[in-house]
Amino acid sequence: MISSRSISISARVFIPMLLGCLLLSSCFTRKKAISSISGREAKHNNQQIQKQNRDAIASYPTFTAAQYINRFKTIAIQEMNLYGIPASITLAQGLFESGNGNGELARVANNHFGIKCTADWKGKSYYKDDDQVNDCFRVYDRAEDSFRDHSDFLKRKRYAKLFELDKNDYQGWAYGLKEAGYATNPKYPQLLIAIIQKYSLDQYDRPEGEIQKIKREDRVLAQINQNIGQAVKDSLIQATPADKTYTIKKGDTLYNISKRFGLTVDELKAMNNMADNNIKIGQVLVIAK
Repeated sequence: MISSRSISISARVFIPMLLGCLLLSSCFTRKKAISSISGREAKHNNQQIQKQNRDAIASYPTFTAAQYINRFKTIAIQEMNLYGIPASITLAQGLFESGNGNGELARVANNHFGIKCTADWKGKSYYKDDDQVNDCFRVYDRAEDSFRDHSDFLKRKRYAKLFELDKNDYQGWAYGLKEAGYATNPKYPQLLIAIIQKYSLDQYDRPEGEIQKIKREDRVLAQINQNIGQAVKDSLIQATPADKTYTIKKGDTLYNISKRFGLTVDELKAMNNMADNNIKIGQVLVIAK
């Protein structure tokens, strides 16, 4: 992990350049998914979500960055105290990913971090073009649920070392997220640090005593260890089914299926003579030779 103490960054210099570059394409590796729904089905689904959330969408405010921070700083601080993720990091990611809370996913789906559907997602979905056409995103009842899911998303083995950092070490978290594979853009740490410094988001971070830190680490790392034993996104299945096939279910993507069985997407497509990435619910795929 790159130490925040060994790196000197003039983050404000990067703000215009980084925002212009990164807004052109999303940098999050968690977004790499492939839709298994037709355009017609996606449109119908989205119309249903918009209808169900009609009143909330109609009354949804237009946020400035300052208003967004004021609205969500309390929940970011709460998540920090529970899990140790700096409030500044959570707010910076929310500001960037949701366009200060004004993006379509935030307004319609209460999704402030662009978290996509996974095979274990049981909630509602909203479809939007991203890495692929009609990528599937999670829908939340409240914006606060999106912030909690963001914390839960980070409680994985690959991010475990980050929870050993001080909960006010936002630079360590920024570089650690990149090193753990959260983002592919090489400038992602500087982006987060620039946003934090521009809006003084570190004012919401709080130090913790040694005993508090140990207790918090023990609690969170125990939760991460429990998650490792569950079937979660991108975990490898230990045993290949006897018939060496897998039947596609709602929320599945070629990316997740390939990861589950230790394959690449190209290998999975080759074994099934697939010319493109389109898959359908109920389709049977060969997952081993």
